[in-house]
Amino acid sequence: MALLARMRSPFLAGQPALYSSRLMGQARRVTLDSYIVTPKELSNALSKNVPTKISTAPRVIPLCASWFLPNDPQGRTGRQVFKEQRIPSARFFDLDAIKDHGSPYPHMLPTADDFAKAMQGMGIRKDDEIVVYDTKELGIFSAPRVGWTLKVFGHPSVHILNNFRLWIEQGYLTESGEVDSAESTDYPVPVIDSTKVVQFSEIKEIAKDYGKEGAEGTQILDARSKGRWTGTDPEPRPGLSSGHIPGSISVPFTELLDPSTGTLLPGAELRKLFLSKGLDPEKSIISSCGTGVSAAVIDAALGEAEFGRTDDRRLYDGSWTYVFSIPGILDYG
Repeated sequence: MALLARMRSPFLAGQPALYSSRLMGQARRVTLDSYIVTPKELSNALSKNVPTKISTAPRVIPLCASWFLPNDPQGRTGRQVFKEQRIPSARFFDLDAIKDHGSPYPHMLPTADDFAKAMQGMGIRKDDEIVVYDTKELGIFSAPRVGWTLKVFGHPSVHILNNFRLWIEQGYLTESGEVDSAESTDYPVPVIDSTKVVQFSEIKEIAKDYGKEGAEGTQILDARSKGRWTGTDPEPRPGLSSGHIPGSISVPFTELLDPSTGTLLPGAELRKLFLSKGLDPEKSIISSCGTGVSAAVIDAALGEAEFGRTDDRRLYDGSWTYVFSIPGILDYG
């Protein structure tokens, strides 16, 4: 059974439970407007959209996307920290389970059938408003990947919380313990939006043409650390050497975050950073990383900065793990 932890908060002061029955009676539906939302905005949306067992109205669902690298020094897992502390009534999206099980690569997109089954199992409906969040330990990291996945599969209302660490520090309620199983839904099998996803064949051609005249039309951004990109630091997965896709540009995702809070930087600061990397907003942009997780942090940051055309910002989920496994491609560099 989940245990609620009360934090000091102006919103929660004097409340006998998560959200009072008085608020429930006066509630009106609140819709979140932006992709990146603050703890205050999420708290307000939850307080004004209190679900009931008999209601069929769209709900605001916090979705925990906690995930750690396989070489995490403390051996932590996303599910572990989800049980330790989470937003009340949150569901858990398991990045290591909701994937393409037929692929040898870690985080390739699941099939449409498997995605629908996962959403059904989490008790999520197609008209629910989803707010994805990360761990308090890492700040913004894996939530953008889950948010991107939801958008690729056409979920109509998706947001990213900026961020769970601030949610805790600002005194909003959390709970801990085991989680009751959600009531299954009839989430429909979606159609994937292939325009958001880059195939390996395109990456191969870009790498092959690197350095040739007229071949500067697409920018590949790499979210890994500079050391992994240059090849001086090891990859977190055994047997995988570090390095980078020929012609790619190093944009470590940590540079896109506030160092003290782990929140995504404001749009104006992000835009200045992208320009300082020599990026051109008029050219196509592909985000990549190690396995397609932190690449989505770049994708979210590009959106927040309004940098580049929305229909020409894509993600390569095979990323470095896939590229390194293909003989010969690195010879192009």
